[in-house]
Amino acid sequence: MDFIDKVQEIAQRIPKTLDHIQTEEATKSAFVMPFIQALGYDVFNPLEVVPEFVADHGTKKGEKVDYAIKKDDSMVMLIECKWCGANLQGCHASQLYRYFSVTEARFGILTNGIYYQFFSDLDEPNKMDSKPFFEFDMLDFDEQRVEELKKFTKTTFDLENILTTASDLKYTNAIKKVFREELDSPSNDFVRFFTAKVYSGRLYQQVIDQFTPIVKKALSQSLRERVNERIQTALNADQEEPQEIVQASETEVPDEAAKDGVKTTEEELESFNIVKAIVREVVDVKRVAMRDTKSYCGILLDDNNRKPICRLHFNTIQKYLGIIKNKNEERIPIDGVDDLFKHADSLKATVTEYLND
Repeated sequence: MDFIDKVQEIAQRIPKTLDHIQTEEATKSAFVMPFIQALGYDVFNPLEVVPEFVADHGTKKGEKVDYAIKKDDSMVMLIECKWCGANLQGCHASQLYRYFSVTEARFGILTNGIYYQFFSDLDEPNKMDSKPFFEFDMLDFDEQRVEELKKFTKTTFDLENILTTASDLKYTNAIKKVFREELDSPSNDFVRFFTAKVYSGRLYQQVIDQFTPIVKKALSQSLRERVNERIQTALNADQEEPQEIVQASETEVPDEAAKDGVKTTEEELESFNIVKAIVREVVDVKRVAMRDTKSYCGILLDDNNRKPICRLHFNTIQKYLGIIKNKNEERIPIDGVDDLFKHADSLKATVTEYLND
């Protein structure tokens, strides 16, 4: 079994058992120990995995970190666990922080069994950084993040290699976070930067306020255009004859529906392509079909009305995305087709549920 298969196996188990995990110890047994095992370390071998590791620090005696991971008799990682319902953003990895300076381990991991934060000492030697350089969500990951996680497996662990890329990862992720925040709520400095490129007048606050929604809209449209280009390229790569994609959607959905006075809009077609691009991670896109009706546009698995992936309610001023959960529809208001990406996890989960039935 490949590493990604092991990770996916644990990930699929989490939603099924989450409601039954009420303690930190249960979290360790159900989620964390299988995760360590997936990394290739024998959780039952004390020469590789040391539970309840004690490393006295100053006046602190008898405190324990949940797991210490060894490789070739050297300590490589320390793991501190929280209950799966804990919010790691509000947890301070105090034990990890203290033990980091008194052991030879260069990596500390804080986890609730679902979300994993990886720390090192990139800012100051032998002092654990306050922010993680890598984060992994068992319920939301892609191949790139799995490849980064794979570097911590027993067979591929290379301290220098990880440290070389850790700094890039840390700052790349931090910049991505800032960029997302600026797209959602542009700061004055952000708006000022773009406005100065196109506006020759003095940048008073009134001008900044005027350009804020313009900058936000322009960037959103630009990103949307780039994403659509990538989506079309990816979908074309899945077909030997790309033109047949358009022909199929026109003949099977719009033309047939037109007999009843239904016309499929460009937004619906674009949404159909976006949904296919999202779920292609879990299913062959050839199995994804679209049926348009007067009340909504349905996107189905295997062109089967019993397997709706989602429904597009775009015929009113307020658009809604119909998410299917436990075979019931939940309508979520959206501003435009871009918002479909915010619900990628739900769409993939729906398809996965059908595949597992």
